[in-house]
Amino acid sequence: MKAAVYEGPRSVTVKEVPDAKIEHPADILVKVTTTNICGSDLHMYEGRTSFEAGRTLGHENLGQVVEVGKAVSKVKVGEWVVLPFNIACGFCKQCEQGLTNYCLTMQPEPDKAGAAYGFAEMGPYQGGQAELLRVPYGDFNALRLGEDAPARQLDYVMLADIFPTGYHATEMAGVRPGDQTIVYGAGPVGLMAAYSAILKGAGRVWVADHQPDRLRKAEEIGAIAINAAEQDPADVVKEATLGLGADNGCECVGYQAHDPQGTEDATLTMNGLIDTVRFTGSIGVVGVFLPEDPGGAEAQGKIPLDFGMLWFKGQRIGTGQAPVKRYNRALRDLIAGGKAEPSFLVSHELGLDEAPSAYEHFDNRDDGWTKVVLHPGNHSTSHRTLQELRHEATAQGIEGRSHMNKEQLERALRP
Repeated sequence: MKAAVYEGPRSVTVKEVPDAKIEHPADILVKVTTTNICGSDLHMYEGRTSFEAGRTLGHENLGQVVEVGKAVSKVKVGEWVVLPFNIACGFCKQCEQGLTNYCLTMQPEPDKAGAAYGFAEMGPYQGGQAELLRVPYGDFNALRLGEDAPARQLDYVMLADIFPTGYHATEMAGVRPGDQTIVYGAGPVGLMAAYSAILKGAGRVWVADHQPDRLRKAEEIGAIAINAAEQDPADVVKEATLGLGADNGCECVGYQAHDPQGTEDATLTMNGLIDTVRFTGSIGVVGVFLPEDPGGAEAQGKIPLDFGMLWFKGQRIGTGQAPVKRYNRALRDLIAGGKAEPSFLVSHELGLDEAPSAYEHFDNRDDGWTKVVLHPGNHSTSHRTLQELRHEATAQGIEGRSHMNKEQLERALRP
């Protein structure tokens, strides 16, 4: 099978690798049809982690079941499923508490917790940027989808990670109807956090970043954009809230936060949130912070947090990866019911063979590259972006365009 394989810092190749296969009676085998490139993939792509050369990337995966193990009783061959990036057993102490993000069974290192597809320090599992993916404990880990799954893959694939992760940030921050919420970071997860806050009924949601294309996306969903290259987010929010600050905030950037000039400073977003959020407010941190940073200026993941001000203001912080299964069923039903369309942030749909170029563009933060989706087996000949096709479909009044993938839009637009 073909797969996108990490070869070393800023080097990804698409090549033939051994086929994924059933290895345990509880496994299922999925033919991957849609898989995303995540900002977390870039940490590995840039050589900022211990990710091993030769491994397949990709932890945001959706596809169709093609084989099930003898112990699988619920999931059937032919069903469409989306797969949480967390690989969990369902029966360890952590899983029993709903903390599938810190499963003890699937993580082979006894001093660690949590497992994921194609992810550094989270077990030996291959990623899903490939034609086939082995899914351990398929009955527990696979979320089955309805009849609309083939046509709405761009929405449902977001349930693998970024939609639940953004939602998790708002849960840790305690976002409630009417709240004033600030999100630091307008990347895919930050946009999902803002979108989740809006779905929850937040009164005002600000999104701070210095990438104009991403800030435009934030405005499209009804958030208030703050260009951090031009304004201090804390000043903007305090001015709008009688000097009090936001009720809560979400950190969606992580340890590679940097200023508009490109200088990295892992304290920027955390200390910015401490300043921006009001006394006794809450902060949800889903941006990735790691204990080691092999490719960074500081080898150890320690930052000078403004803890004195955090303590003085009586703020609370929640941190960590999202327990996707806690949220994905409810969020799936919001999508199925037409209440949520997280595919709004997809900018590019490409074939798997285009993964090396896609990684390069996404890593460069090139204008318009907000979220990249790969389709194993899909080799589109169109060079128009998904956004361009959607604009053309809007101009022609084509119904259902927001749910169409790139191939469907191309067919609909043919004369």
